[in-house]
Amino acid sequence: MDDKHLIEEQVSREEVYKGRLLHAVKDTVRLPDGKLATREYVLHPGAVLVVPLLPDGRIVLERQYRYPVRQVMIEVPAGKIDPGEDLLSCAKRELLEETGYSGAEWAYAGKIAHCIGYSDEYIHIFFARGLTAGAAQLDEGEFLDTILATPEEFLAWCRDGKVNDSKTLVAALWLQNILSGAWKLDWRA
Repeated sequence: MDDKHLIEEQVSREEVYKGRLLHAVKDTVRLPDGKLATREYVLHPGAVLVVPLLPDGRIVLERQYRYPVRQVMIEVPAGKIDPGEDLLSCAKRELLEETGYSGAEWAYAGKIAHCIGYSDEYIHIFFARGLTAGAAQLDEGEFLDTILATPEEFLAWCRDGKVNDSKTLVAALWLQNILSGAWKLDWRA
């Protein structure tokens, strides 16, 4: 399929803001018809999410206050990739830091671009099983509760709007398809 009639080409870039977390830029682009336009967006190093599965079938989730939406959210464990960090190492680190669990087996499911209108961030999806409980190692200033839910409870929370975080809803889609046998994972120790 030829996409040339859709592609925009970067002409220049202006840094709008660079903070500890956010890096916003404004690019001038050449549209497919030759005209110029601007695109403002956030550069992001990427992140991982983890769907941790306990031997009894329950899922490890977390509850965390998210200031931008002024709400306590139910989420899967997730976090930003550090410079030079590989994806699996990041997934293992985030699961341990946020929940205290370590996984014996891991499976990479794919990636999502969840904010394509204003960010270049991809979130990589991992599943973990063979979990061993331990103590969470939260970052300074990070506060969250670890909770457990059956797949049925978790999916009902998604259906009812109790879970409305986009990455967690995508994790629920993956979980539902894996549990039904429609999608397969390649598990590795």
